[in-house]
Amino acid sequence: MAQLRQEVGPGEAGLDGKALDRLDRWVAGLVDQGRLPGSLLALSRDGRIAHLTTYGLRDAAAGLPVETDTLWRIYSMTKPVTAVAVLLLVEEGRLSLDDPLDRHLPHFADPVVYEGGSGADLRTRPAAGPILIRHLLTHTAGLTFGFYHRHPVDALYRASGLEYSVPPGADLAETVEVYARMPLQFEPGTQWNYSVASNVLGRVIEVVSGRPLDAFFAERILGPLGMTDTGFHIEPEQTDRLAELYGETDDGGIAPVPGLPVHGRPRFLSGSGGLVSCAYDFHRFMEMLRRGGELDGVRLLSADTVALMTRNQLPGDAGLRSFGAPVHQEPANDGLGFGFNVSVVTDPSRTLAPAGPGTYGWTGAATTAFWVDPARALTVQFMTQVRPRTLKVFPQLRRLVHEALTD
Repeated sequence: MAQLRQEVGPGEAGLDGKALDRLDRWVAGLVDQGRLPGSLLALSRDGRIAHLTTYGLRDAAAGLPVETDTLWRIYSMTKPVTAVAVLLLVEEGRLSLDDPLDRHLPHFADPVVYEGGSGADLRTRPAAGPILIRHLLTHTAGLTFGFYHRHPVDALYRASGLEYSVPPGADLAETVEVYARMPLQFEPGTQWNYSVASNVLGRVIEVVSGRPLDAFFAERILGPLGMTDTGFHIEPEQTDRLAELYGETDDGGIAPVPGLPVHGRPRFLSGSGGLVSCAYDFHRFMEMLRRGGELDGVRLLSADTVALMTRNQLPGDAGLRSFGAPVHQEPANDGLGFGFNVSVVTDPSRTLAPAGPGTYGWTGAATTAFWVDPARALTVQFMTQVRPRTLKVFPQLRRLVHEALTD
């Protein structure tokens, strides 16, 4: 078991110590106010950890502190790992970005698109074209989430047991078959809507590779990168290191809530949000991407493929706000495009918080986040375990990290 360690002083890495103190005090304030249980923050320049802090508790009831080897449910930070898995198969010629989805998952043949109405009166029409693999990677396939409560197709997902993306007791193959019976919210390729697409990709990986998703991840990504503490479940000896999951309460505090079923291999292997990881492991994943697909002599992807993954793939260089479905047309999406399962800064003058052009990354449902600024050779990860209601951590976190950069 390896742990993340600080390797270089902040000044040597182009970071301002006083600004980092402000950043740490702000994070500590959230913990002291009872908004977060505890946290880990790590900044790296040129692959060397230059700032690493932990604060607060990983389990408040047990009084256990956050440590550098704490395990975290990273939820949607699983999605970039799924994208890398898909791209491995693309580079091997076993899959193409422009493959129709039904070539690999026949249940998605002849998709239909929402036309109007709701409930029993909902009307559909045949889609003008198929869902492509690239539509899934960019969340432009027309799929959705049941929990949005913003569109009649969302309601169909809930009625089919997909409020939380998976019918009770179903495995990945069974769940994806339910998705295939749902109408699309829009024509593939015509809007951006964050969705269950990465679960569909997880099933594509299984079918094309002939391996269960957890085995493929372990054999092709996690093992080669030395990410030995990352997976869809934890072993008994890891239990004490797992952070408790909390949810935000009505009064702005936090209380324990049920989390992913990580004690024992889950029946449902979610390419959208199923992984548990630690700071050391995720640092290695970020560094592999920042270095163009290679780390410590192990090459997973070509530099060209990583460049493709991490640049805006929306048609005509559209942005998330302008190209997004109505639920996503919010100020937080200004200045952002989308690559393959990562957001990409396309216009720093319009982003809610300062960010360098080409910065890419993503977040998780328990208030975890990572980003890579390739121009500054900077990687950042923030780990905690709170499912928020009103809590908004990331804009201020990005602002304070930006203030710490001296070059």
